[in-house]
Amino acid sequence: MTPIDDLDPTGPSAGAGTLPEAQRLAVDAPETGVALWAIVFAGGIGSRFWPLSTPDRPKPLLALVSDRTLIEDTVGRLQPDIPPERVLILTSRDIAPAIRSVTAEVPEENVLVEPRPLGTAAALAWAAQELVQRAGPGAIACAVHADLAITFPDEFRRTVRRAAAYAAREQALVSIGIPATRAETGFGYVLPGAPLDLDVPLVAGGVAETRGYIEKPSEMEARQRIADGALWHGGILVGTAGVLLEQLAQHCLEVLDGLDPLRRGNLPGFVGMVRATSLERGLLERSDRLLVVRGEFGWDDVGTWAALRRARELDDDGNGASGDVRFVDAESNVVHAGHGRVVLYGVNRMLVVTLDGLTFVTTLDRATDLNRLLDQLPGSMRIHPAGPPRA
Repeated sequence: MTPIDDLDPTGPSAGAGTLPEAQRLAVDAPETGVALWAIVFAGGIGSRFWPLSTPDRPKPLLALVSDRTLIEDTVGRLQPDIPPERVLILTSRDIAPAIRSVTAEVPEENVLVEPRPLGTAAALAWAAQELVQRAGPGAIACAVHADLAITFPDEFRRTVRRAAAYAAREQALVSIGIPATRAETGFGYVLPGAPLDLDVPLVAGGVAETRGYIEKPSEMEARQRIADGALWHGGILVGTAGVLLEQLAQHCLEVLDGLDPLRRGNLPGFVGMVRATSLERGLLERSDRLLVVRGEFGWDDVGTWAALRRARELDDDGNGASGDVRFVDAESNVVHAGHGRVVLYGVNRMLVVTLDGLTFVTTLDRATDLNRLLDQLPGSMRIHPAGPPRA
């Protein structure tokens, strides 16, 4: 069979946290005949980016990778394939006004505000039902988290189109898998099986069945999965609105009872009957019809301060900085100097964040989980004003 997207498998590739020397060349995938939509998950303050992230300045409104906020980057890189009028943003009530303030091009009715934290599985169900009502069950959606760093957006869009064509052809969910470069315990892992088209392997732009999915494994299990050929789930899931709802009804018991009220337009009934769970645990770990395509477009999950060393431009010693910063005999550090000047001398793998009235110092290793720290701080320090949303 002819490949949906004839990629050159010998060209340079971009896994997570790697920047390829040149963008891969690809031929555009054929049209599916159905307009693509996007479902963007943009809820939560983002406590792992404290003290920069606060209730008034949540993580999606931080400019952690470029000079634009994460949510602006997410909506922007979808265009022109998915214009703002076909983008649904799922967010929480407390940060909805801030989200709207930087996504004015997205129609107000496309910002779905959760009355309480629903979890991404229930949020996906709500958005999929919206698509059924607006465009029919055959509408194809790309569900994506708003905290991803993408180096090559053209290749990203080509990969999404390829996944959409396969999702429509197979009436299945398609994960975009990223070549794994380390045993990361905070990611999901998808294990590719046999290719659906025997003459188009995964590395050449094909699609494969999956032999399993595991979310956030232990380090030992992550290493075993990688040795067995697993890819990282890139936080990008593609499928038709009808298939998304069917799969949720079949596998996700946490949202099952709320689906009927949702179909009848009873949103309070839906909210009252669903239980919070992630789409990765509630759906992907349980699905028996999950496919995968390979994505190589310079991907990273901006989940912790340490991720900025992979997503940002670094100096010759591996330091990433924003603001007035000087490094002397220092390697692999991340500094956000939002106030004053910062000098690092003779230290490695440190995180330093300076704001007006607050300085935070820790190691990059300890910065992966700040909940214990925040639990021990007085409320006035936990919600310290973060200033302008530029990192």
